[in-house]
Amino acid sequence: MTRRALLSVYDKTGILEFGRALAEGGWEILSTGGTARALREAGVEVTDVSEATGHPEMLEGRVKTLHPAIHAGLLARRDREADLEALEAQGYAPIDLVAVNLYPFRETVARPDVTLDEAMGQLDIGGPTMLRSAAKNHGDVWVVVDPADYSAVLDAMDGDVGPRLRRSLAAKVFAHVSEYDATVAAYLEVQEESTGTGESMPKSRVVRLERVEVLRYGENPGQEAAFYRPVGSSEGLAGLEQLHGKALSYNNLLDLDGALLALAPFAFADRPAVCIVKHTTPCGLAVADTQVEAYRRALRTDPVSAFGSVIALNRPADEDTAAAISELFVECVVAPSFSPGALGTLTRKENIRLLTYANGSVREGKGTSTERFLSEHGKLPEPVAMRSVYGGMLAQTPPVPPFYGCVGDDWTVATERAPDEAEWNDLKFAWAAVFAVKSNAILLARDGSTLGIGAGQMSRVDASRIAVQKAADAGLDLAGCVLASDAFFPFRDGVDAAAEAGVKAIVQPGGSIRDEEVIAAADEHGMAMVFTGQRLFRH
Repeated sequence: MTRRALLSVYDKTGILEFGRALAEGGWEILSTGGTARALREAGVEVTDVSEATGHPEMLEGRVKTLHPAIHAGLLARRDREADLEALEAQGYAPIDLVAVNLYPFRETVARPDVTLDEAMGQLDIGGPTMLRSAAKNHGDVWVVVDPADYSAVLDAMDGDVGPRLRRSLAAKVFAHVSEYDATVAAYLEVQEESTGTGESMPKSRVVRLERVEVLRYGENPGQEAAFYRPVGSSEGLAGLEQLHGKALSYNNLLDLDGALLALAPFAFADRPAVCIVKHTTPCGLAVADTQVEAYRRALRTDPVSAFGSVIALNRPADEDTAAAISELFVECVVAPSFSPGALGTLTRKENIRLLTYANGSVREGKGTSTERFLSEHGKLPEPVAMRSVYGGMLAQTPPVPPFYGCVGDDWTVATERAPDEAEWNDLKFAWAAVFAVKSNAILLARDGSTLGIGAGQMSRVDASRIAVQKAADAGLDLAGCVLASDAFFPFRDGVDAAAEAGVKAIVQPGGSIRDEEVIAAADEHGMAMVFTGQRLFRH
């Protein structure tokens, strides 16, 4: 009996080669519209679907494959004589393979100027229906929704592959159609102005993930773990390339995420920046004229915590920096690229993990892939960041980094004294640097380098005390330094403590009901204080 394949695709990647291979294998090819035309132009003999159905296309092509001749041919169970007799009685024949991919609905509605009518015009009906029919009967019908699977199907269809590949292809179909339907639902929901939500927060959300790798264990031995990414995405951590070292662990991935997030405000910095992260929050960050100097200044903030850390660089790693890093036990180093000398130095350490981002791009000015990667780190392919909580998920739009060197429109000098030029430079650095520190967060800085960091405390005063103590432990003088706080000071005691430690200027969001009291305290101490109007909580 002649085997029949129905090919109807929007994305024609590989379809000519696939159709030609099927025809050469004796398959009869059914097709529609543009796919049929492309196959004929490539010399593949094609039977129009309308010939198989005995019914012309209708409604400008909106009805082509929605016919019993198609779906009975897909759903008939080959091991049931009654099914085959029913086909024959109607003059229908089995269809043994379906290759379909869908109209680009997601891409269409991503355009800012798309109308509802245009969106609905790209809503596929026949395609998902055929896919579901074929996938339901996958024991008898090959079903292919992804052009990447064409070659595997050709290799396997004449062999004894068993049910595994067919089942895998069917699972991919249902996942794909489910995601497609969820995208349509989300789009239609946000057309209702009465919902009061933005486009990024529809009433329902389906996020489809694919597993990148199974990890040895989670945060602790005994916890199972894996790394997933949005299907087809190579953004963020999924886009890193590992050059050397052991496989990444769950905690490595968390720390890499924290390190790249901390480096994001320095994507467009005109000087090398180095961030050292431990337990997902910076323990040192600096900019300098040379990379090795930036590293040394970042390290001096808290050299004890830097043991077993992750180090992130905003420039290709050079040999001098690599030599300095090699003196310390480090879990991971991530950079746009590594010079041959740096690679040679660091790979002498067997277990250190070396990774590159943004395809190893070097900086050639604003807008390079390196800078885009850093500046967008923390964002997902969809415009929300999601995290799990017991019994559910939280979703929010991702934070916009306060880019180093920039002063926002809402920045205001709140005190009688304005910062001098050196203090302004340090305040801009400190505000960028505190962005990735876990709340409550206090960061002390001077001359483009952190001096002390207090992170993750229940009290802002405790975070301040820890920052001061860290600086003292490292033997760093705080006289004339500046302080950045990720949220407002609820009382003046934090300002009093900062003045006592040697702080001369403060940058904070403002917005407390006691702002006047806090400003008065700064004025009493002769400090400058700048309000940014932006809170930087990171819980």
